[in-house]
Amino acid sequence: MIYRKSEEEIEVMRESCRIVSDVHRLLMPHVKPGTRISDLDAMAEDFIRANGAEPAFKGYSSGSTSIASFPATLCVSVDDEVVHGIPSNRLLERGQIVSIDVGTEKNGFFGDGAITLPVDSVDSEKLRLMNVTREALFRGIDKAQPGNHLGAVSAAIQEHVESNGFSVVRDLVGHGIGRKLHEEPAVPNFGKPGNGPVLEVGMTIAIEPMVNYGTFRVRVDANGWTVRTRDGSPSAHFEHTVYISKDGPVLLTNHFDRENG
Repeated sequence: MIYRKSEEEIEVMRESCRIVSDVHRLLMPHVKPGTRISDLDAMAEDFIRANGAEPAFKGYSSGSTSIASFPATLCVSVDDEVVHGIPSNRLLERGQIVSIDVGTEKNGFFGDGAITLPVDSVDSEKLRLMNVTREALFRGIDKAQPGNHLGAVSAAIQEHVESNGFSVVRDLVGHGIGRKLHEEPAVPNFGKPGNGPVLEVGMTIAIEPMVNYGTFRVRVDANGWTVRTRDGSPSAHFEHTVYISKDGPVLLTNHFDRENG
């Protein structure tokens, strides 16, 4: 069931989303060579808790009894890691690209967002991958209009990605969000404009293109969480939490914009 939020609920949800955005702004200057990924995670958790919120990912269960709950506050995914990278003592290195995915919960509502950043300077193709992924996100957001089918969002993302020679991951999708981190509907990054539920005022969705330089195929590490490109090519990931208002899509997260990613 798709749950539509009242204006009062949206105002509460804005606070969780604000904290997500603030975490990204806090961490951006620290994404540089020599930074320990676990230090980024500790900074994020301290900040989230200091703002009266809870890390949404820490202790999250996949539902499988054979896979341990997610152990960290952030998902930090480097180069060929698509999503769900587990922070460790690994040091960031010049030329890498790093996706930082943040989720928070405050006063019963969740926020979720992701950004991919370069570690110092990166090669031109990695930079293009990041730019196209961010552009694809905003192409999708522009189609998140009341009365449109959700497939219009998915198709806009897919068209922009594939027209630039990259591929969208099929095995992972965006999602509804609100009182739960993951709600209906699923938000694929591929599809046809007339498919999927009709978007209605009060819906909140996390739109998150995951884009690979090479094949769209992925694999999961032995830890049960970290998803990688099957061919070892780099991947980028950007995400906003979006409210469908009567006037169109509204960003509840605002850690970056279409011009200044």
